[in-house]
Amino acid sequence: MANINWMDEVLKRKEDFIKDLQGLLQIKSVLDEEDTTPDAPLGQGVKDALQYMLDIGEKDGFTSKNVGNLAGHLEMGDGDEMLGILGHVDVVPEGDGWSVDPYGAVIKDGKIYARGSSDDKGPTIAAYYGMKIVKELGIPLGKRVRLIIGTDEESDWRGVNHYFEKEEMPSMGFVPDADFPIIYAEKGISDYDMVQSALTEPSDATCELLSFQSGRRYNMVPDFAEVHLKIQDGSDAINLEQKYQEFLSKSGVDGNATTNNDQVVLTLVGVSAHGAEPRNGKNAGIFMAQFLQAMELDVQGKKFVDTVAQFFNHSRGEMFGVSYQDDVSGELTINVGIMDYSKETGGRIGLNMRYPVTFDIEKGKQKIQDTLQNSGLQLENFTDSKPAYVEKNDPLIQTLKKVYEEQTGEKAELLAIGGGTYARALDHGVAFGALFPGREDVMHQKDEYAIVDDLLKATAIYAQAIYELAKTNE
Repeated sequence: MANINWMDEVLKRKEDFIKDLQGLLQIKSVLDEEDTTPDAPLGQGVKDALQYMLDIGEKDGFTSKNVGNLAGHLEMGDGDEMLGILGHVDVVPEGDGWSVDPYGAVIKDGKIYARGSSDDKGPTIAAYYGMKIVKELGIPLGKRVRLIIGTDEESDWRGVNHYFEKEEMPSMGFVPDADFPIIYAEKGISDYDMVQSALTEPSDATCELLSFQSGRRYNMVPDFAEVHLKIQDGSDAINLEQKYQEFLSKSGVDGNATTNNDQVVLTLVGVSAHGAEPRNGKNAGIFMAQFLQAMELDVQGKKFVDTVAQFFNHSRGEMFGVSYQDDVSGELTINVGIMDYSKETGGRIGLNMRYPVTFDIEKGKQKIQDTLQNSGLQLENFTDSKPAYVEKNDPLIQTLKKVYEEQTGEKAELLAIGGGTYARALDHGVAFGALFPGREDVMHQKDEYAIVDDLLKATAIYAQAIYELAKTNE
């Protein structure tokens, strides 16, 4: 069995591969919490995509199991140990601006266009066909191989979390939902809020902050901010608007100021980016807070603005004394993702922290609490997703490196990322493809596509990886 040409086996099944992939891509499997049922807890489309995978697996002779319509698996082989492969069939909303039907799965110029083609339906089908090839070749296995199908990866991971409450944890595994060659380290991810209570006493400040809103997700750099101000002297509004335009020009961002009697509305447009690296964007809320710092605000409003503004050019935990980096996964980062303030209710600042794999999160949390102790701010809603990390010399890593290098002829560099994949749901697992080095990352974008030949190449890689990891000991 050692001389199998895995790509030849993939190409023999190319027509069926594309047909099965198109069928999955044509299901609109977007989370729909407004129209759920006991049988479709995440919406009908998500359930249909899960069932689609289970149905094709049953047709091809795999053992299937639906776990509460929140996840499922397809299994082959025997043995006490199990190789797990974790993919997901839910997708983010399609959004606007597509040049093709986002659920048409149209192929043109060697690319298949659809929401989920690269994240993560295409790679999931590639992993499935890797299993299918090994099964159809009749290769004896010393481990069970299980494709675990998640349904809520783009939101709260309810699918995979429910699955592992009910089902066995694999001995080892990989996740086809990131980049090739191999991601051996993923930073820990923690979201938390700094909450400021409202003050009850009246204010006689020259300018009163009525509301401040920027950002809706912890893990994105906000690209828009809007502020409502009340000024005591209406004649000051013209001067304020002039100063604001000067600030925008100097800062290299866009925005607008409008006045209605004694109220001024300021808007600011920044540059969005993934929260894993705040420096890649221009945080609209932080820029807005910088401008407002120069104004004579009410006490409550000034406190909120000063707190937000402190994060300008400080995304490495400096405010809390938690700056940290290691050789495995780099620097700790903090993104200010949500800024929400009103005069009546006070303020909330939502932060997304990505911490290196060797960072002690409990000590870090205590430092944050100590920093806030005398600030009038409360730490609330603290969540923590532990890092994923497998040593470089681990047999899992070494096997995947061997397979990747044999199939591509390229060196398998090990990667560390600030993002999070299902690998962190495994006790022993890594992210492994399916985006090849140098390829455009169009996940979550309009006109999302996958290059068909790349998916076929990934299938050959996954087939050999399954064989190498699950074969009987010779």
